[in-house]
Amino acid sequence: MSIKDKITIIVATDNHYVILLGALIKSIEVNHKTPEKIDLYIIDDGVSESNKKKVQASSNPEMTTMYWCKSQEVIPPNVKIPVDKSAFPITSYLRLFGPYIIPQDTERFLYLDVDMIVVEEISKLWHTDLEDKLFGAVADLAKVVSSEWGGVPNYKELGFDPQTPYFNAGLLLVDPIKWREGDFSTKILKCIFDNLSWASFPDQYGLNVVLVNQWVILDERWNSYAILDVKDPYIIHYLDIKPIFKSYNCNLAYKEEFYKYLRMTPWKDHQPVPDWVRLSRKAYNKLRKIVSGYLK
Repeated sequence: MSIKDKITIIVATDNHYVILLGALIKSIEVNHKTPEKIDLYIIDDGVSESNKKKVQASSNPEMTTMYWCKSQEVIPPNVKIPVDKSAFPITSYLRLFGPYIIPQDTERFLYLDVDMIVVEEISKLWHTDLEDKLFGAVADLAKVVSSEWGGVPNYKELGFDPQTPYFNAGLLLVDPIKWREGDFSTKILKCIFDNLSWASFPDQYGLNVVLVNQWVILDERWNSYAILDVKDPYIIHYLDIKPIFKSYNCNLAYKEEFYKYLRMTPWKDHQPVPDWVRLSRKAYNKLRKIVSGYLK
C-alpha cells in the first residue's frame, strides 16, 4: 500500500490508559487537513467493551478506520516477553509486533504511544524522507547511549561510541518490509533477555542496541516531552505522570492542551484522579510480570 493512499498508525493500550487514546485520536483528526484516510490499528491488552465504544465514539469514521487486535493474538505463541524489573506495562513491548499486524504490502507505519497528543498535521510527519533507513525517531531526553541516567548502561561492553545517538521509542516511523526481512522483533527480544540486568527501559534498550544508527533523526518537535517547554510542539508526549492524575507535575500548558481534546470525547467530564490510582497501577504492572512471566 503506497504511503500516498493512507496513513497507517499503530497504538497499544490497556484498559487503564485507554482514556489517553481517546484524546490522541481526537487530536490527530482535528489537525489532519490533507486528504489521506487513516487506518488505526489498536493492540488491545484488555480494553473493556464499554471503553471500546468510547474510543469508537471519539473518532470520525469518515476519516479513520479502526482495527482492534487482541494482544494475545499479536504475540506469537512461542514468544516470551522478558520479565524485567520496571513498572512499565507489558503493553510497552507490543510495539515490537506492529509490523506483523498490518497488510504485508504496507510500505510504512507510524507507532505512537497513547500518552501523546498531536497538535500538527500528521501527514507532515508521515511523508518524511526516511533516506533508505529502517525508521525515523526523535532523540530521547538522554540524547546519547552514554547518558548516566538513561541510554545504554553497558555501551562500552557493546563497543558503542559514547556519543552514539539514543532515541525515544514512543514515536517510530517504520519501514515494516525491511523490519520483517531483518527479523528485528526476534533480535530485540533476544537482546533484552541477554542484557536484562542493564535494561532499565527494557524495550527501548533493546531497540536502541539492535537498531543502532539505523534511524533518521527527526525534528524534536515530533516528540516533545511534557517535562520541557518546547516552543510550538508538533506532538506532546506525557512521559512521566500523565495529565489524568492530580499529581501531574509537568508543563501546565500541555495539560490544558490534553484536556482540550479529551473534552471532545465521551470522557469529556473526566476529572484528574488521586495519585494512589497511579501507584497501584505501577504495583500491578510489576506483579503481573512476576506472576505470568510473559503474555500467553
